[in-house]
Amino acid sequence: MSYRIAFIGFGVVGQGLAMLLREKRDSLENNFGLEYIVAAISDPVKGCVYQEEGLDLERILALVDKDGHINNYEKGIKGWDSAKTITDSNVDVIVEVSPTNIENGEPGITHIRTALNCKKHVITTNKGPIALFYRELADLAQKNNVALKFEGTVLSGTPAINLSLDTLAGADVQEVKGIMNGTTNYILTKMAEGQSYDVVLKEAQRLGYAETKPDADVKGWDAQAKIVILANVLMGANLKPTDVPTQGITEISLDNIEQAKKSGKRYKLIGRAWKEGGNIKAKVSPELVATDDFLYHVTGVTNALTFSTDVLGKVTIVGPGAGKRETGFSLLVDLVNIHIASK
Repeated sequence: MSYRIAFIGFGVVGQGLAMLLREKRDSLENNFGLEYIVAAISDPVKGCVYQEEGLDLERILALVDKDGHINNYEKGIKGWDSAKTITDSNVDVIVEVSPTNIENGEPGITHIRTALNCKKHVITTNKGPIALFYRELADLAQKNNVALKFEGTVLSGTPAINLSLDTLAGADVQEVKGIMNGTTNYILTKMAEGQSYDVVLKEAQRLGYAETKPDADVKGWDAQAKIVILANVLMGANLKPTDVPTQGITEISLDNIEQAKKSGKRYKLIGRAWKEGGNIKAKVSPELVATDDFLYHVTGVTNALTFSTDVLGKVTIVGPGAGKRETGFSLLVDLVNIHIASK
């Protein structure tokens, strides 16, 4: 079975998927019978091109590497915006990887709504639309008999959502908690080694772990969106980010860190969702974690989630929560799963 793919957004994550699609074409066909072409790319910075018979991904990636855009691609139709690409291109799958907006979900929410209404599958790493509008979008996908996949919205390519929905199917997830933001985990790890918050933050920015404006990470908003997605998708909640009390790491001092060390504990920014009575509650805050908690030992930019279940007790998954290929891999997994489900 062959799929025709359009990218809406072609930044780091989109390029990561494009690299994997190029590299793994033969193995995906041999192992899963999955065939595909990328017919369209629409990005307000990188450029837009539509070629019905399929784009040359090697050439596209070379142009981005050389020029920073794809405007010099020799073939195809140029100048389509995202809306026209979604509605008018002859594709089956929309890869929505525009920048995340946790306040109102735009422009991603409009892209995803449009694609689902056009009866096109959507795979995305965009946290905003899923955190804010999951129920609406899930219903819209079901109504139009298409898939909505978003594994990469929580832990990049580490399979947080698929693990719970598929591998833990039948188990009751009573609580999920974990380290969901690599930037803050890196900062707290380095502070535990004696470095100040300001010094570590600058280093995190230099290494590309933190944005120039790091508020989404250090104030806990990124983790907030992720725990909302987990609560809604895995536990049947209907939370909005504004329902989740959230505290970041900006108030943690070196004195706090030293006091924690003396008591054999470490600070971690923890996102947590749990069942209480008939309700699902969630929060994000720095917590003191002891050595008998696996999360104590998760350092650097690594992420981890612990699922507390009625059958297996605690199940913990550890892996990268960001990265070009890692996040691109989450999109690839979603594409493969759409294909497997269609057989």
